[in-house]
Amino acid sequence: MSIYLDYNASNPVDHRVLDAMITAYKGYYGNPDSRTHDFGMNAHSTVEKARAQVAVLLDVKTDEVIFTSGATESNNIAILGLREYGIAHNRKHIVTTAIEHKAVLEPIKILESNGFEVDYVAPNSNGRIEVETLRNRIREDTLLVSVMHVNNETGIIQPVVELGEALSRTKTYFHIDAAQSCGKLRDQLMDAKYDLLSISAHKMYGPQGIGALIMRKRRYKMPPISPIFFGGQQERGFRPGTIPVALTVGLGTACDIAKAEYQANMNHYAEIKDQILNLLEQSKVPYQINGAPEYCLPNTINISFIGIDSEALMLASKQYCGVSNGSACTSSDYSHSHVLAAMGLGEERIESAIRISWGIHTKDIQEFKYFLESAKKLLQ
Repeated sequence: MSIYLDYNASNPVDHRVLDAMITAYKGYYGNPDSRTHDFGMNAHSTVEKARAQVAVLLDVKTDEVIFTSGATESNNIAILGLREYGIAHNRKHIVTTAIEHKAVLEPIKILESNGFEVDYVAPNSNGRIEVETLRNRIREDTLLVSVMHVNNETGIIQPVVELGEALSRTKTYFHIDAAQSCGKLRDQLMDAKYDLLSISAHKMYGPQGIGALIMRKRRYKMPPISPIFFGGQQERGFRPGTIPVALTVGLGTACDIAKAEYQANMNHYAEIKDQILNLLEQSKVPYQINGAPEYCLPNTINISFIGIDSEALMLASKQYCGVSNGSACTSSDYSHSHVLAAMGLGEERIESAIRISWGIHTKDIQEFKYFLESAKKLLQ
């Protein structure tokens, strides 16, 4: 049986989350915006409980939590929602990084095509952005800085706490894509100073199709986001449409569990990483790790098996391991990793790169030995 090692793409749903959602589907089927009967009011109370669970995990206020369909939608609202304000106040400069997820890069490119100027900051060869390099790009007319907390391909943790501290003394808005870090790096997210933050439930053992955008207040005022969708006043008008009660329950429950168990989970991830590194050493297969290990989330390794095409390796070993060679959102076009290219890695190293990521359900990794045997055969 194949072992699942693609947790950075999506996590299995925790059985406790699923149980809570089934209860919600059975008992809270009213529209939470129907205030004329108990069915709607009970659904509304259930949604607000979930909102409070998200708020507690991130140490924010409940009215700063906006439910969305996931981090991609949250990113789009955060970025495109600032367009009108930027134009009206002649602040049309944006700073981001060259290693962001497409869910950030593509909406930023839309602003760029509409006359906004964008600086793309490249990382060092270790995969990490230098705070001073990014800070030097900030100008008087800089509207937004958008930086992911943990890179989805390399697992490298970006210095968002230091960046937030530097930007807090400016009028620039700071957006963090925390899809890969929410529920893991809780302490850093509580310490970080930001205006906007995006999360997804399915990256933290919750269901697919639900996430949140955190809109922090500055002097009691939310960021000047204009809606980019229309059709109702749900979620303060930022995200119209009937709120999916059971999905919000799934996200809220996942946040509750993460708050209680994130540190134990991180210790488990580190143990699995040690086992994988030991198997790599024992296999004698030549490899290079992409990104500095000291900055890497303990549930991720990006490895280049030099001399082996990553597509060939994944096909040869798919009966043993479910791994990937980059973001799931770009896998269909087989394009080279823009993340590894921005790090300055050579073409051969990029073409041979594999992303391995695991989670709390990863226990026995013996199947990974067969993955390495497949690599040996391809080398021969």
